[in-house]
Amino acid sequence: MKNKDLPEQRYQIILFEDKNIRRIWNEGEWFYSIADLVGILVDSKDSNAYWRQLKKREPQLVTICHGLKLLAPDGKMRLADCANNEGLLRVIQSVPSKKAEPIKLWLAQVGRERLEEIQNPELAMQRMQDEYKKRGYDEKWIDVRVRGIVTRKQLTDEWQSRGAKEGKEYAILTNDMTKETFGLDIKGYKDFKNIESKDNLRDHMAPMELILTMLGEETAKEIHKGRDSQGFSELHQDVKDAGKIAKKTRLEIEDKTGKRVSTSENFHQIESKEIRQIQEKRE
Repeated sequence: MKNKDLPEQRYQIILFEDKNIRRIWNEGEWFYSIADLVGILVDSKDSNAYWRQLKKREPQLVTICHGLKLLAPDGKMRLADCANNEGLLRVIQSVPSKKAEPIKLWLAQVGRERLEEIQNPELAMQRMQDEYKKRGYDEKWIDVRVRGIVTRKQLTDEWQSRGAKEGKEYAILTNDMTKETFGLDIKGYKDFKNIESKDNLRDHMAPMELILTMLGEETAKEIHKGRDSQGFSELHQDVKDAGKIAKKTRLEIEDKTGKRVSTSENFHQIESKEIRQIQEKRE
């Protein structure tokens, strides 16, 4: 599957009736944690143990499993049994539960939306904007965030075509450009903003932080093209150079405005608080 079909966030945690379901994008489709699904279907203190027993009882279920790394409760990436939509439906058939039907309907909706988005990518963008609105972000922030996603997508396309390996090498390139731009690596930046390791850092950035991130990534893309860089080492040097350019811009902004671009506060929390205050006044 070509990289153009790869969502910005390969690893995600989504909600189903207030329960977490981990998923990962793999070979052009979403794969979901089977243990997380089982935990919703059955009343068990240990969904992993229940799933292990189910596999022993029905060994054929092993054929639908894919061992993929997901974010574990301890914050580390660990192998977990995962399945796509079709595989999850097979698991549901093996677990007697009154909760199965709502999940079947949910899976059907997810599958339908994905097919619609493949045929019309603008639908995916619109759904993303709608989701951000539901979470309390304003139009200005959403506009910048969406444009940043497009820029990021174009950059990772360049990385793929120039020989970078998706996963670890992408992470190193992203991490080092962030460090050059803001003086903090991804982990340090999340600590600075006091957000969880599983959270998407960009969802907690202020517009100016997003714009500088976009500047670095757009610059890196143009440097790649200008130098015709190939392979990880050359791409790595490019992103560090691009980060230095974005850093220079950041320092100039801070010098002229007299305040730091990076904010230690969680921008989403700030926005949500302001929105609640406005709503309370209206009420």
